[in-house]
Amino acid sequence: MGKMFTAISEDHGQFIRKQHIFFVGTAPLAEEGNVSLSPKGYDSLRLLSPNRVAYLDLTGSGNETSAHLMENGRITVMFCAFEGQPNIIRLYGTGKVILPGSQAWEELYPQFTPLPGARQIIDIAVDKVQTSCGFSVPFMSYEGERDTLQRWAGQKDEEQLTAYRLQKNTKSINGMPTPIGVQLGAE
Repeated sequence: MGKMFTAISEDHGQFIRKQHIFFVGTAPLAEEGNVSLSPKGYDSLRLLSPNRVAYLDLTGSGNETSAHLMENGRITVMFCAFEGQPNIIRLYGTGKVILPGSQAWEELYPQFTPLPGARQIIDIAVDKVQTSCGFSVPFMSYEGERDTLQRWAGQKDEEQLTAYRLQKNTKSINGMPTPIGVQLGAE
């Protein structure tokens, strides 16, 4: 059954690398704020060390994770097996947002396969790793990646993507600022 670890082991890493989807959970400190849970796909996650992971975050219709991390840093990343042996791994830690143009972006971005619409990197310091059984997770077959987001972003130039982010990515649904909003002067 479930166990707690202080770092990502090689076995954990092997499991994580095989997953086609992961889920990111964050929340504001305010009780009335919404908890965010986002599925992530593509080859967008990198294991950087036993206590550090990062993922390339793509332009989307919201930016909750970014706002929550700017406020309090708390983040959970979950992986679960839909094929093969049942397993769930959760990574608990603190995250920070890395924006294009920063020194940290220049250092981390080369680790990723470039994807159209990349807007930020979420860099996570992992302090706890939890495994659990996953016995009730259904079997589901992987058929492939959707290309809708890549096609949409690929049809836009940087000016159009910036305009979209200014409209959709500068505040959370609860009105909290995001690092993109601060960078674009949307305050």
